[in-house]
Amino acid sequence: MVDVSGADVARLAVAVGAVLPAVAARVPPAPAAALGRLGAADEPGPHPLVGRSAAVAAFRARMAPRGAQMAAGPVRVRPMPPGGTESPLLAALGELSPLVVERLLGALELAVPGLRLADVPDLAAYLGTVHTGRYAFVHTTVQSEAVTAAGMVEQLCPGVADLVGSLCGRLVTHDQVRRLLAVGPGDETSVAAGHGAAHLALAVATAAAVVGQAPLPDLVDRPAAVVGLAVGAAAMLLRAAPMPAAYEAALLDKVRAEYLLPRHTSGTVPVSGHRFALTEGEVPAGGDFDGNGLLSVVDGGVLVRTGAGHGTVRVIARVLAEPPELVDTSGWDEVVEVSWRASRGSASVVGPDGGGDPQLRLMTPPWPGDYRLRVHARGRDDPDEAEEIYELLVWAAPPAPQVVHLRTDLLGHRLRGEPEPARAPRPEAAYRWLRRGTLADAATITVVTGARVEQVLEAFGANPARPEPMREIALDLAARGSIDPWVAALDAGDAVVAVEYNGFQGASESVLVRASAHGRAASLYWSVNADRRLSFAEGGRLLAAFEPPATGDLPPTVAAALTGLDFEDVRDRNAKGLVAVQRFTGHAVTADDVARIEAAGTGFRIAPQA
Repeated sequence: MVDVSGADVARLAVAVGAVLPAVAARVPPAPAAALGRLGAADEPGPHPLVGRSAAVAAFRARMAPRGAQMAAGPVRVRPMPPGGTESPLLAALGELSPLVVERLLGALELAVPGLRLADVPDLAAYLGTVHTGRYAFVHTTVQSEAVTAAGMVEQLCPGVADLVGSLCGRLVTHDQVRRLLAVGPGDETSVAAGHGAAHLALAVATAAAVVGQAPLPDLVDRPAAVVGLAVGAAAMLLRAAPMPAAYEAALLDKVRAEYLLPRHTSGTVPVSGHRFALTEGEVPAGGDFDGNGLLSVVDGGVLVRTGAGHGTVRVIARVLAEPPELVDTSGWDEVVEVSWRASRGSASVVGPDGGGDPQLRLMTPPWPGDYRLRVHARGRDDPDEAEEIYELLVWAAPPAPQVVHLRTDLLGHRLRGEPEPARAPRPEAAYRWLRRGTLADAATITVVTGARVEQVLEAFGANPARPEPMREIALDLAARGSIDPWVAALDAGDAVVAVEYNGFQGASESVLVRASAHGRAASLYWSVNADRRLSFAEGGRLLAAFEPPATGDLPPTVAAALTGLDFEDVRDRNAKGLVAVQRFTGHAVTADDVARIEAAGTGFRIAPQA
């Protein structure tokens, strides 16, 4: 902080105040509003002044020399003064988006030479020693000329940036200037723009007074230096200054005007102490889940009781314009509905520490009122093995008693003080390894009985005499951008297991007919697009092929393989498909089967079929 006398500050305040309104009128609304929002409370998503990756990348591509390669992220090349400590003002300037700084320079550089600051005090005495002699400067064309010029001034005349910053900090509270910074009511953009433009105008006039008295060589672009120093000083002021009194109401009006229903999003939320929340503020401690086994209504929101004690859970959130017509219980373990009162609105789905994905924040309508919340939950009983998922539905509704639409998990029964129901083990649980392995996203698994590995490979159209390393096949296909099919196979003793990584030949009728010539063949295909196909063949004849759940009449052997498997329930559908394959062929595909195939590392390319 430079110690400037009170008398000099008072004289400068009169001079700055005289030109401040005219300078403020020259500042474009968009960058002015971006500056003006620097003091606003942080909201999810990128800050309006932080260099967004797409914009910065485009700016680099346009400005960089041909052939140059530049690292990702904001580029900040700022001259360091002697001693190696950067001025806070220059640091603040360098943190702003280059595009915003450049736009402000374009709007103000022609106005700076015309500023007439009357009766400015002598400020040269507050400046450091000016460097003389020869100069050499290197800078990148990716940064604004305002940044370059401001840094050059600081190199040649150390202390200019700190003097500008100190003077702005003193002037912003001076009566002669403070009244000119006031912003009246308006919409959010106009309030933010007025706030930003007034503080930037203060900084421009101050920087012009200082730079005008600095003994700088002709090589310095003084207007660009004034704008650069002013933008950095304004950023410092605005980050510390409270927003105008009219801003909160204007921002709320904007948020409400832009809020549309219905809306839908999903993400993950951290869990601690077996809970997360939909809340307008901080997550309160405790929570009473005895009444319904899942939800606890608290001040400002609702706590959700999880099976996992810590970690993250997946959350689907929907805000509806109207109450849902039906209660969806398919694929869920618990469904509970409660009423809650929003005191101001814009509730977020967050963990106890306030964390969570940005898209789950400020989800509910941004106004107070009575709401209904219906929460669907699954996976609470076995969070280490099953995927724990929640779906939250919110809609406006008058208060009503809580409703437990579905109560099937063991945790809910324990919390409600109810006897735990007997539950038969699900056969698909044996295949949960599938979700964590290399086949999780897309594959086809074919199981064949009554055939040797060589016969199965030939059924696929592969040549058993031409094995290749799986890795080399994958690299070759990637290099060519090809999806040519290939297969790996294992003699599992009672059956042959054929695996296609992101392939689907095992789902074709011709392959299954050939493979099942002397026994049975069944396959399950699935893709990243949630496509799925179960196929069954015996004695060289295709019995059935369909996307589960099956419709219509099925051969008895296929129907028996599907008994008790609920494909309407979205949980573990691939695992259920492998249960059906196991029942039909008699072989249970295991993680060890896949591990043996991958350890062998041998694959076979499939020849194109005529």
